[in-house]
Order: sequence, then structure tokens, then C-alpha cells
Amino acid sequence: MATSRKPASRAKKKPAAKGFGWTLRRVLRMVRRAALGVVAGFLLLVLLFTVIPPLITPYMIAESWRQGGIDRDWVALEDMSPYLARSVVAAEDANFCLHWGFDMKAIRAALDEGAGRGASTISQQVVKNVFLWQGRSWPRKAMEAVMTPVVELIWSKRRIVEVYLNVAETGRGAFGAEAAARRYFDKSAADLSATQAALIAAALPDPKGRNPAKPSGFLRQRARSIADGAATIRADGRANCFED
Repeated sequence: MATSRKPASRAKKKPAAKGFGWTLRRVLRMVRRAALGVVAGFLLLVLLFTVIPPLITPYMIAESWRQGGIDRDWVALEDMSPYLARSVVAAEDANFCLHWGFDMKAIRAALDEGAGRGASTISQQVVKNVFLWQGRSWPRKAMEAVMTPVVELIWSKRRIVEVYLNVAETGRGAFGAEAAARRYFDKSAADLSATQAALIAAALPDPKGRNPAKPSGFLRQRARSIADGAATIRADGRANCFED
């Protein structure tokens, strides 16, 4: 008599353990999404700031917290003295109209002369001031190098100068040309003379330590040199890209 055989019970397969590879893929996916979000946010801000003034920056927030407030007023470039833009460009980046964000000649000179010489263009300083943080670090410099060509591509040269003149630190707790003009010379940025504009430009590398209203001998000499440079870039066309 045939006996029925029970089918052999099949061992249930246990789900594979979530190993290191799965975790790493998830982490990389999250990092990629975060990076894409940062890039998208940056591009959106760059586009918005072509028409909307960046009224506050990370450094302004930090200084406002540190000093209990800051002095700043946005002023359109056409409402500033023309001497001011020329002076600042002559002092900070005389070849501003000739480059695409990086002055390779200045970079080579800085490498030859060592750490004592700076080579940041106005475009790079705008990126640092508006989108990044202060201080010297390789991560910040790397981000600045990637972001600067984007700003140069989307903003006009005139817009870059306008933003710079409104967000640059011009004194202890003061930001922008209007705050500097009123603090040091008790007048609006529109009414600055060539000498006063040059003095403000001369103080930019050390705005907390230099006072355009009470200039030292060095500051006066530097301002005279800047005034000459401002006249030169107007005469040779290197101011054309940001002038009307």
C-alpha cells in the first residue's frame, strides 16, 4: 500500500541584512540631493539678485549680532558719485572690465610675491560677501572659485560693482557707500568728491582700522594714488563696463 509522502518543508529565506553597501548608497544619495539643493538655491539667489538688492549678508548678520546693530542703506549706482565706483575699481581691481572674474596677471604676481599680496577681484569679493563667509580657508576659496564665473555670467559688470558698493564693509558696523559717506563726510554718496571717494576706497582693505575722515599720512598718499588711477581707467576705457 502506497504511503503518501509529505513534501519537504522549504526553509524560509531570511531577508538579507542591510549591510554597509546599502547604508553607503543611502548616504551618498542624501549627499547628492543636498548638494543639488545647495546649487539650485545658489542659482535662484543669483537670478533674484539681478533685480532684487541683497539687503543682508551672512557677515552683516554676524556683525549686527556682535555690535548690536549695523548701519547700511542700499543706493543704486546711478545715485552714487561716479568718482566712487571709479576709485574703488582702481583701488581693488583695475582690470575689472577686462576679465571674467579672475585676474590671472594679478594671481601670478601674488604667487610670485607670496602671501602678502592679494589677488581677489571685485567679482570674487562680491561672491564672498553675499553668499559665503569671511576668513581664509581652502573650502571657502574653492566654493568662491566655482561660484564667481556663474555670477559673472548672469550679472552685468555694472550690477557687480553696484552690489559691491552696497555690501562692502566700510567701517565698524557700517556697510556700503551710503553709510560711509554719511559717517565720514556727513553727506550722501551722490555728493562725494573725487578726494573723498578715493579716501573711502583707500580704507576698504582695513575698514575698522582706517578712518577716511581723519586720514593718516599713509592713507592720504594712498588716496592720491587711487584718484590718479581712477582718472586713468576712465581715460583708457577700463571704466566703460560699469559707467553709463
